[in-house]
Amino acid sequence: MSLFKNSVTVDIVPSDYKILVVDDVMPNVLLLKVMLSNEKFNIITASNGEQAIELTRSERPDLLLLDVMMPGMSGYDVAQTLRADEKTAEIPIIFLTALNSSEDIVQGFRMGGNDFISKPFNKEVLLVRVKYQLSLVAAKRIIVQKNEELQRTIAGRDKLYSVIAHDLRSPMSTVKMVLNMLIESTSPEAMGEETYNMLSMVNTQSEEVFALLDNLLKWTKSQVGRLNVVAQNFQIDEIVVSVIDVFRIMAESKSIVLEQGEFEKLNVYADIDMFKTVLRNFLSNAIKFSNQGSKIIVSIKRQENYARVSVKDFGCGISPEDQEKLFHASTHFSKYGTNNEEGSGLGLLLCQDFAQKNGGEVYLESVLGEGSTFSFTVPLVNED
Repeated sequence: MSLFKNSVTVDIVPSDYKILVVDDVMPNVLLLKVMLSNEKFNIITASNGEQAIELTRSERPDLLLLDVMMPGMSGYDVAQTLRADEKTAEIPIIFLTALNSSEDIVQGFRMGGNDFISKPFNKEVLLVRVKYQLSLVAAKRIIVQKNEELQRTIAGRDKLYSVIAHDLRSPMSTVKMVLNMLIESTSPEAMGEETYNMLSMVNTQSEEVFALLDNLLKWTKSQVGRLNVVAQNFQIDEIVVSVIDVFRIMAESKSIVLEQGEFEKLNVYADIDMFKTVLRNFLSNAIKFSNQGSKIIVSIKRQENYARVSVKDFGCGISPEDQEKLFHASTHFSKYGTNNEEGSGLGLLLCQDFAQKNGGEVYLESVLGEGSTFSFTVPLVNED
């Protein structure tokens, strides 16, 4: 029989495992006990079904060798009872019985058995099957352990990200505000062109660092379920204009014009902060990947029961291969902008997450060398 052919097993230490032998015939019990004890397994025994259930619940053996034909409660009855209890449902069961027809074997598996050995059994066959079932137990324990370790690692990482982003975001916000004020209150003539250009560069970089920290904090909170959607009705065009105004200085640093295209006045129902975050990321990316002296067009239009906000640039565009990677956490990547601006690749993942949390979706149209259009939808206010 090729039951174990091509199966992957885990080496086990017999003394780490407890086996419950259940048979109403005492010589059979003694034989199995001696045979398995010689292999260093820990053995406990029961002579009937009721005792087997009681011992299984109290001793939690790693495996049952269970006789089928017993007076009173049969082995099948025992298996059904144990499978119905979540505390014992996963314990593997090998049926030992003189019944060996195909119907009996099928019945054994239907009753919750993991394997079926006919009496009189061969010692080597029995040991191989016992060790195989216990190796599956060992493998499952390894998986559970690794999964717990992974969850702890992820939790630790998310906490670290959150602490870093939270602790740095506040002072970075102050730096960004001061630099913005300096840029608006001075000119190249007053400072000297070289100094003014350096100040402009630092100001742009402060905006990017702050945006990264903001994205990191929000992404971490979203992934651990600590960022709730607080939806409300609002006039979408007013919010879009306010966000565009914030990015005019950044766009002017590359001589980029921010234009309003089709601009419908629509009432939507969404989380305003999440909405702004998505639009800010789209505008930041559009500026980053646009060429000096080009333009970016922001538009709003109705699309069935949604408002669709689009940010169109005429920059470097994205290849079809890279487009497939953008919105997947396992394959997302970042590229340098047209002025070698750095990116984390995190923003678009956050945009997709926020759009979907608000009942919308993110869309991308791009031609390499010609530009890209990033869009997202949010639900319109239900007028009914």
